[in-house]
Amino acid sequence: MRSTRALAAAVLAAALVVSGCSAADEPTGEVSAQRLATPWEATDVALTDTDGAAYSLGSDADAPLTLVFFGYSHCPDICQLVMSNIASALTRIGDDVDDVEVVFVTTDPARDTEQALRQYLDRYNPDFRGLTGSIEDLSAAASGFHVVFEKGEKLPTGGYDITHGTQVFALDPDHKIRHYWSQDVTAQTLAADIQLLLEES
Repeated sequence: MRSTRALAAAVLAAALVVSGCSAADEPTGEVSAQRLATPWEATDVALTDTDGAAYSLGSDADAPLTLVFFGYSHCPDICQLVMSNIASALTRIGDDVDDVEVVFVTTDPARDTEQALRQYLDRYNPDFRGLTGSIEDLSAAASGFHVVFEKGEKLPTGGYDITHGTQVFALDPDHKIRHYWSQDVTAQTLAADIQLLLEES
């Protein structure tokens, strides 16, 4: 079975060729995040948030900066690390936190019901927005971020893993993705970049 890390690396490498970047590029300017030479655009497909309301990353994400991550609540390691670092980063940016929205899009709708997503995200920050939907709609939403995901083999415990891209994406109010961070970004680096991106907007 392909690991989450392997799939994420393969998808990102292919996407970077399309966007005119390379994984070895040095960060542009003062922002440490990888900058896309050609911005991507979020797909306008309606998903469902944990309150049961329709929400589209391609039309409803209107905060000065929206951080988007695709993952699932049963993820054993990477998702927890990334979400913890995002939550920690937001505690470092003072009043700028009011200009940032965090959106967690599930890659496992069979298990991540609205209630399950809410309980999961409340562990990190009750203001984080969770999105679910049909596999088709979630895949369409993920395509705008060049993210793919698929169900892995059944585990001995009876559950299963989901392989998925593990980048954190910066979505601007025009619904363009211009920057992303790897799963290894620290809370300190993320906080500094968030403030720089807000200053640029």
